[in-house]
Amino acid sequence: MQQKLQDIKKGKPHMNLTDTTLREKCTKTYDLIFTGQYEQAKEELGRLWPGIGVRPTVESPDLFFVCGTLSRWLGAKQEIYDKSKDLLFEALRMFQAQGQASKVREAQYELSMGYFRCGAYDEARVVLDEALEGLKDQELRAKILIRKTIIEIWTGHARQALEVLDAARDAFENLSHALKGQWHGQMALALRKLASAENRSDYFDRAIIEFTAAIYHYEEAGHERYCATNLNNLAFLLYKLHRYQEVYEYLDKAQKTLKNLRDIRLLAQVDETRARVLVAEERYEEARRVIIGVVDIFERSGEQALLADALIIKATVQARLGDYEHSLHSFHRAINMAETAGALCNAGRAALSMIEEHGKTWLSEYEIYNAYRRADRLLATTQDAEDIARLRACARIMARKLFGPSISDKNFLLQNTVRRYEARFIEQALKEEQGSITHAAHKLGLTHQALGSILKSRHKKLRSKRKPEVSRKRN
Repeated sequence: MQQKLQDIKKGKPHMNLTDTTLREKCTKTYDLIFTGQYEQAKEELGRLWPGIGVRPTVESPDLFFVCGTLSRWLGAKQEIYDKSKDLLFEALRMFQAQGQASKVREAQYELSMGYFRCGAYDEARVVLDEALEGLKDQELRAKILIRKTIIEIWTGHARQALEVLDAARDAFENLSHALKGQWHGQMALALRKLASAENRSDYFDRAIIEFTAAIYHYEEAGHERYCATNLNNLAFLLYKLHRYQEVYEYLDKAQKTLKNLRDIRLLAQVDETRARVLVAEERYEEARRVIIGVVDIFERSGEQALLADALIIKATVQARLGDYEHSLHSFHRAINMAETAGALCNAGRAALSMIEEHGKTWLSEYEIYNAYRRADRLLATTQDAEDIARLRACARIMARKLFGPSISDKNFLLQNTVRRYEARFIEQALKEEQGSITHAAHKLGLTHQALGSILKSRHKKLRSKRKPEVSRKRN
């Protein structure tokens, strides 16, 4: 007894907590997590859990499961990279060892979100498909179906997501307000994507209705975070419809809720939407201040897909403010990051934005050709009408650039035109030979000394493309 009292004074949990009591505590904690009450969930665990990503003080699969799930949500909120995976894997292993099939599926469901937020979409799909196989629990099945549609919408398969949601419509009618809110919210997102893809104005109207229904059900469920998320989603939809005054009203409501909850990650998503509207209104200095903070938060939280989209906005703002060099760097980061994360359509759109902002001026013929080829490859399967229209517009920009100057152009000079073509081929040779001036010169049919002289005189801007000069010993 004396030892137990000392443990309590030192902040250690009571190790004789019965299995039943522990399971009840974990069930209550998970319910709090599901309704977005993360701080209350942490308080419920008390001394059983030291903190984010840390192993709990009692070896229990249920406890590992809720601690892993809560780590994921609190980790995102506090800008800490997702540390929940190890805890959830440990819970999964223990559930499998105990033969708890339903708990195994719950752990797989939570693991999938960790994969999704890290950009590992294929792994997330595999885990969810395994969890669905032979599943009879209707509530868990509904949750998994919702998560599958999140992935499909994000990766550009809105039609498939809409079909899944339509097929599950009746099943959601008898479930909780929180799950109904998720269903309506996902329906709205799918409809919003398809409205742009298929140029369907009626889908925009339906999406507004679905977002409004989602907000109602989340209010009934007491889920403030999801309510704010759907306010932001509705604001984004209104932004696409150029209804900017209404956008700010919904963004302000979402921001107020999230500030009270101190949810930095979701606040960043609201600010990203705000930055988009400011760009549309040509308020670039304000947009720059907002998007810099958004990029910083997404970088620290490790969410590559969200970061890639924010970088596109940042690069666009930099271009409009005349910061061309940093803009090109941001665009390249966005393209590479989105492609690595598996968000191919997002990567393609980033490449299109780079051509739109820099194709007529700062991109060379070689660069614009490669950027367009990349965009065309990344958007090869898109059915989005807006994407296709942008591809065609960028093709015209590229064609005009590749055609080159015309003798009828104002201020045409043959010498300047020849130098432009000379620079184009020198840059291409240096890039293909990784900056080796010797190999580039050989490819161009020049001597090392001749190419070096040209770079020092006529094309000083290309000197950064070569490897650092090495002083040669004289014979």
